[in-house]
Amino acid sequence: MIRFRSLRSRWSLCFALFSGALLPCLGNAAPAITAEQLDEFVGEMERKHQFDPGPLKVLLKGAELKERILKAIASPAEAKPWHAYRPIFVTRSRIKEGAEFWDNNDAALQRASEKYGVAPEIIVAIIGVETRYGRHKGGFRVLDSLATLAFNYPKRSKFFRSELEHFLLLAREENLDPLHPKGSYAGAMGHPQFISSSYRRYAIDFDNDGFRDLWNNDTDAIGSVANYFARHGWKRGAPITRKAEIDGKAYKTVLSKSPKTNRTAGELRGHGVRFDAELDDVLAATLFELETKSAPEHWVGFKNFYVITRYNHSILYAMAVYQLSCEILALRNETTQARLKEPVR
Repeated sequence: MIRFRSLRSRWSLCFALFSGALLPCLGNAAPAITAEQLDEFVGEMERKHQFDPGPLKVLLKGAELKERILKAIASPAEAKPWHAYRPIFVTRSRIKEGAEFWDNNDAALQRASEKYGVAPEIIVAIIGVETRYGRHKGGFRVLDSLATLAFNYPKRSKFFRSELEHFLLLAREENLDPLHPKGSYAGAMGHPQFISSSYRRYAIDFDNDGFRDLWNNDTDAIGSVANYFARHGWKRGAPITRKAEIDGKAYKTVLSKSPKTNRTAGELRGHGVRFDAELDDVLAATLFELETKSAPEHWVGFKNFYVITRYNHSILYAMAVYQLSCEILALRNETTQARLKEPVR
């Protein structure tokens, strides 16, 4: 378990980062940051958060620069076309495992859905896409990932520097050993792959055991995903997305590559976009296109679709979550119906 309930002694002995009593027990890994970068960041952490600069410098010098991290972030799966991206996540095995995860966590999912308004299948699909229901939580030390990207990835250094700051604060607040937590190449953690700032803001102790454990506690992960969506504006029972048909060429003027719902359903219909006639014209919406092996598909996304992209800003990601959720729900309903038809013995 990443939360070290009995690790206060190790924290004090091996890693007194915040009291300054001792230095961390580190290996001889080469520094991942320059002296100037190190001094600037450590000085900021001391001024803003009262970190002891000596131990913090030693800790950060021990963070290992990994070329694999830089290569991974330069080639995200979201760069693939939809017809190549979808098969990564919407698979028979992931659908089946999602239905099993739902069965195993039904009470927590129902409670989260009732409290936060997020459909159970969406919560399950997020965890399924992110970590295969907790099976693949990432093998990089979070410290290494964030230090590598904060100081060696100029394109997004400001963002990852902020996440490194949040990670160190999270470690202090949650009594975590900062050398231990592992996650993705981008520093995302646990079943739902929360980045450090999201962990601090949105993770919850949903089973009321006194700990927010996203690595090994399904209930906390479920509640935290639901809380994240609710805090970003999810609306209970509202539409997510609908497949559309196109008349003429006027649709091209309202076609978007952004998930932002800066049009209305009526405006899209006025440009030859046909979809669910029962949905009100005043609904905020966006029209986007997915690349298939044959003709492109057109979809209309609504506010709840946009909320999914607050988890990952990719339209492809949100569509994978949505379609996986539909398949999981269908399989679970099918299984439930089959059980009801079984003869009573």
